[in-house]
Amino acid sequence: MPFSRRLILTAPLLPFAAQAQEAWPARGPIRFIVPGPAGGAGDVTGRLVMERVAARIGQQIVIENRPGAGTNIGMTAVARAAPDGYVLGLASIASHAVNRTLYRSLPFDPVADFAPVSLMALVPNLMVIPPGLPVTNVTEFVAYARARPGQINFGSVGAGSSQHLAGAQFAQATGIEMQHIPYNAGGQMNTDLIGNRIQVLFQSVSAVAELARAGRVRPLAVTGTERAPAFTDVPTLREAGVDIVSTGWFGVVAPAQTPAPILERLHRETVAALAEPGLAARLVAGGSLPRASASRADFARFMAEETARWAPVVRATGATVD
Repeated sequence: MPFSRRLILTAPLLPFAAQAQEAWPARGPIRFIVPGPAGGAGDVTGRLVMERVAARIGQQIVIENRPGAGTNIGMTAVARAAPDGYVLGLASIASHAVNRTLYRSLPFDPVADFAPVSLMALVPNLMVIPPGLPVTNVTEFVAYARARPGQINFGSVGAGSSQHLAGAQFAQATGIEMQHIPYNAGGQMNTDLIGNRIQVLFQSVSAVAELARAGRVRPLAVTGTERAPAFTDVPTLREAGVDIVSTGWFGVVAPAQTPAPILERLHRETVAALAEPGLAARLVAGGSLPRASASRADFARFMAEETARWAPVVRATGATVD
């Protein structure tokens, strides 16, 4: 009899549990953790996309910036959050492709501790130099750098960032010697470029677009597969004779074990949001190229391919972080 009573008591709970799961998002707000500073390319992209996702699901999504340790602080918070659909995170080339090779020890597993949702955007960089540097194109810059081994500095916001990887890949492809100068903030990095304290940056389009239009920096090339809509007269590196592509990217992930129905809903709404002309136009204006994953599995494959592609580049730099 006690066993039968337990059946009677627990059986009615099953439909309610299913309803609770199906009701997501029944409460708010949903937290979207950005492992970088406010105003950065990832922050801007995440805010724009999540604003539209929030409208589509009818629930508030708040952006929570947790910068530090090359994205590891913020992504650790995502990995350790309850897998209930109320905490999401901004995945990037750093957190889910480079850090596994760059860091000797990570506080999370980029694959096992996260559930992929979708890619959001590709973010090519603009290769820019000080306006006073006596070169006008990539070929001239390479010749200039080869004549000054070890005297050319390039900046980035840290080891493993898209700027660092782009510069390292460029140096490896052209056989020139450049010194990597890491910065804590992109603004100071741009200022030092203008002052010729560093000689080249591979910076996000949005971060240097106004400087380029004002003539304070000189764009030489775009690191992506196509020309930037805002700089259609600037060639890609491939067009300029350097056969490499270096593109940052941002996507959405959730903690591992988040229920599949929630993940599928998030994927559908993210894809639908990115298809909205208004959002796409805003992303393009900011230097990003909207890209949605056809499925969550496609995003997982993309991240695995990016990890394999960048591992040898990182190893070749000799950079490691404890």
